[in-house]
Amino acid sequence: MANVGSVIDGKYEVLKQIGKGGMSRVYLAMDRRLNKQWAIKELCRKERDKENEIVVQGLIAEAHLMKKLDHPALPRIVDIIETNQTIFIVMDYIEGETLQTILKKYGAQDQEMVIEWAKQLCSVLHYLHTRNPAIIYRDMKPGNIMVTPNGNIKLIDFGIAREYKEQKIQDTVSLGTKGYAAPEQFGGKGQTDARTDIYSLGVTLYHLVTGKNPSEPPYQLYPIRYWNPSLSAGFEKVIMKCTQLNPKDRYQNCGELMYALENYEKVDDVYRRRLRKKMVYFSLSAYITFFSCVVGIAGQILKTSAENKSYDYLLEEAKSSVDEKRAEKYCENAIDLKSEELQAYYDLIDLYKENASFTVEEQEVLARKLNENLAVLKEQKEYPDLAFQIGKLYWYYYDYGTQNAKEDNQLTRMKYSIKWFEDVISLADKEAEYYKIAEIYHQIGVFNRDIVLDMEEAADKGKYQPYFRSLTTLQQELTKEESDIVILEFDRLLLNSIENYGRKFMAEGVSKEDMERCLQQMKESEDSVPGDTEKTQKIKAYINERYDEVKEMVELLYAS
Repeated sequence: MANVGSVIDGKYEVLKQIGKGGMSRVYLAMDRRLNKQWAIKELCRKERDKENEIVVQGLIAEAHLMKKLDHPALPRIVDIIETNQTIFIVMDYIEGETLQTILKKYGAQDQEMVIEWAKQLCSVLHYLHTRNPAIIYRDMKPGNIMVTPNGNIKLIDFGIAREYKEQKIQDTVSLGTKGYAAPEQFGGKGQTDARTDIYSLGVTLYHLVTGKNPSEPPYQLYPIRYWNPSLSAGFEKVIMKCTQLNPKDRYQNCGELMYALENYEKVDDVYRRRLRKKMVYFSLSAYITFFSCVVGIAGQILKTSAENKSYDYLLEEAKSSVDEKRAEKYCENAIDLKSEELQAYYDLIDLYKENASFTVEEQEVLARKLNENLAVLKEQKEYPDLAFQIGKLYWYYYDYGTQNAKEDNQLTRMKYSIKWFEDVISLADKEAEYYKIAEIYHQIGVFNRDIVLDMEEAADKGKYQPYFRSLTTLQQELTKEESDIVILEFDRLLLNSIENYGRKFMAEGVSKEDMERCLQQMKESEDSVPGDTEKTQKIKAYINERYDEVKEMVELLYAS
């Protein structure tokens, strides 16, 4: 068992234990060379223990299977370390909560949210099923699905996944989670295939939208409207087709299922009745339109006026409140009242910046409100600017996974900013003043997200000079109007980048003068910040502690 503070393979320092299974443990570790956090799964070998050996071999097989995959909803495996007694598997560290945890906390989930998750899960299953050979996941359930802070899905735990074998009649071993597993996973009823995963996905959606665990009484999948009559009849039909006992009666592939999810309303009985009613009442509606418009316009004016007053009142109360939680609640209520108006989102962002720390709890509130209303928000002309501000909030203020200045979580922050800067790049006018800066943030974030894997695969050549150019461009773009935290966090990123990649910068043509100029400007900007809070003092102390060593390192690089 690895201890906190121990170093694995000379480079991974164990920070804390974050998970434990029957025979394995998972740690959060810091890569000393790259200043990046990883999750490390540990399994100890036990001599003459056949069950242990099966688990060990399964873990190794899982790791090698995952190394071949590349999909945004799947964690990456970057290292496998084997010793006589222990196996360590180094992988992406995924922040967020499992859907199992979310169900325990909040119960049944909003139908539209579940359908959005379903589409993401359908996408990753389609990716797995279209590999050659196809990969059958076989363990879809809420506990194996992570929701990241930005609302995206990650599928974890490939311990019982298998490659489909064309000539095989049935699976060798019956595996799966009771309640979620398809009938063919038990009792020799044939080989599992893509339809097996579709069954488990259907059961998972049933659990999410009803809050009823299929592995608990009544142990039966009733139609979802049995539990909640307000749910869609169309979505009910989709789930029922997924969970048919005979694989031939289910959707035959994820393409069929994705189409059904995107068009579930069209098979909704209520939807069909609504279309018929529209035809029947079309003439009558035309006849009374004029009178209704006159009355409706007057009523809408009064309603809008009342809503605006309430909305403005809530925002004023939020600004004047000295209690952060109360101010946050006022902003939430304002968003619920007028979800398409952006001011409440901006005020919430400003509130989270006030104490220079965007906490996990605050992030959960913001993510929930954004996920609930993202479709409406993206229709607003000003949305790209809001996305830019959200990206910067994550980049500079998100404090997940760090306790002090030395436990640098910059990579974590970058990873959750990238999505928002992508929205800016895809939706903003290229003439917008923040467009160019969003591109630079995105380039820097993607480099840091991918560079370790690129190095492992020897695919990093030619990426360092553009990265250095992005850093220096952003250094010039940051203005004195930026907050102390923004200036100091960027200075720290710059210092760490030169320390970690100085030799690579030099090899790709970055001059000594450019690197020294960059360091000098960084030191001047750091010196200009007063450091009048505990957080800024810690970052300044870190920079001052490392500056001379990094400067000397640059001297030695070009002297050799």
